[in-house]
Amino acid sequence: MATKPNSNIVAASSTWPAKQVYILSGLFLLLGLGIGYFFLGAKPMKTTPAAAVQTAGTPSIPAGPMGAHPKLTVEQMKQMAAVQTSALVEKLKTDPNNPTLLNQVASIYKSSHQFKEAAGYYDRILKTDPENVVARTEMASCLYYSGDVDGSLAQLHRSLKYKPADPNSLFNLGLITWKGKNDPAGAIVIWQELLKSNPNLDRKATVEQMIAEAKAESKAAN
Repeated sequence: MATKPNSNIVAASSTWPAKQVYILSGLFLLLGLGIGYFFLGAKPMKTTPAAAVQTAGTPSIPAGPMGAHPKLTVEQMKQMAAVQTSALVEKLKTDPNNPTLLNQVASIYKSSHQFKEAAGYYDRILKTDPENVVARTEMASCLYYSGDVDGSLAQLHRSLKYKPADPNSLFNLGLITWKGKNDPAGAIVIWQELLKSNPNLDRKATVEQMIAEAKAESKAAN
């Protein structure tokens, strides 16, 4: 049975060495408005990073996990996102398949916790570039946070068909298998494959810790 989305699904367009891992009691720390990411390495998307969406005269969504800020409500972030996306959406009317614009809008929606909307824009990128594993992993994360566990898993499996050793896809697949499908044993198998196919993984120790946590849960359940 699906459980509440875990807060550590990978933000696929982020790079592993440059991001911080947030860990706390039990397993993970929920930051800001309860959304935090465990970051693994991935090649940058073919589109402009989210940081490039800032436009003159528009407020920026605060930095931090998922753009969360302790003084802003989700509604306030949505209002800011509406301002930021307005010009981009207008441009998309004349250039609907522009991957840079689509990624910018998707990133803003994701940062403001509008995951269904973000997933829709990632899906538009994938319609013209189905092998874009980074965009697909981002879409899978958004689907998971919006409550579509099975849809998220399907996207990750498809990513692995294009790139079998992709660390983001493998990490998220394991995490959602565990927390979304209540299958710690299945997660262990996936994470062991992650370590096997990525022997130089920077966060190897952290993944090993997660495997130990999953093993302990699996043992306690039997």
